[in-house]
Amino acid sequence: MKVQNKIVVVTGGGSGLGRELVLALLSSGASVAAMDINAAGLEETVALAGMNRGNLATYALNITDRAAVEALPEQVIARFGAVDGIINNAGVIQPFVRLKDLDYAAIDRVMNVNLFGTLYMTKAFLPHLLARPEAHITNISSMGGFLPVPGQTIYGASKAAVKLLTEGLSSELLGTNVRVTVVLPGAMGTNIAVNSGVMDTLEVKGGEAPVKMLAPDKAARIIIDGIENNRFRVLVGADARLMDAVYRLNPQRAARFIYDQMKALLPQ
Repeated sequence: MKVQNKIVVVTGGGSGLGRELVLALLSSGASVAAMDINAAGLEETVALAGMNRGNLATYALNITDRAAVEALPEQVIARFGAVDGIINNAGVIQPFVRLKDLDYAAIDRVMNVNLFGTLYMTKAFLPHLLARPEAHITNISSMGGFLPVPGQTIYGASKAAVKLLTEGLSSELLGTNVRVTVVLPGAMGTNIAVNSGVMDTLEVKGGEAPVKMLAPDKAARIIIDGIENNRFRVLVGADARLMDAVYRLNPQRAARFIYDQMKALLPQ
């Protein structure tokens, strides 16, 4: 689906990848409904939109609130007249701890935001997308959704669920006007750790990140290109592409490699 002159909904639009998706869509001629739990972040996105801000509407809400999400399509349609696409980008990570040390509050939060937030958004907007001449659903999973990352086991489980949810939805929608894309990013230079409230668990010896980060504006362009070409699956970043290939050949070796890269983040 070409995004020019389309109306696209983006979750997590107040920072990071979500913000870059909003700005890239606007610069490509789309109108955007951006939502985020952080109202101040949304205001910053509006300021950055510059001359394109007239095509941007913002909604401060928590995507784990099903009633609020179910009320959203009518609000967006009242503003723009229709909805042509959604990008389920909002997500959180867990503290970098082993499963035995992870409390249930953190587990519930990760699953509610990453999986159920995506599910609520998809269910709420799908009837409206099916009524359009063409439409698109994009769900952001993660490299951690196909490759185990120690200290992010529940996050990975939530993103693996998003991956299969998206792939199943794609199969269900064959023969309709709605196309579906699952996105599998590797490491990106976003503030997801701060937004997830787990920055204090990310102390790395020497202050160096274990992997090279992809700039979120570059990731956004890769994702939008995938949407415009109706790709079933989009791997974002050299690390995601490499590990996808390695994992297909030897899952255990790939898992060990990631452990060796990430073990400095795990409490001893």
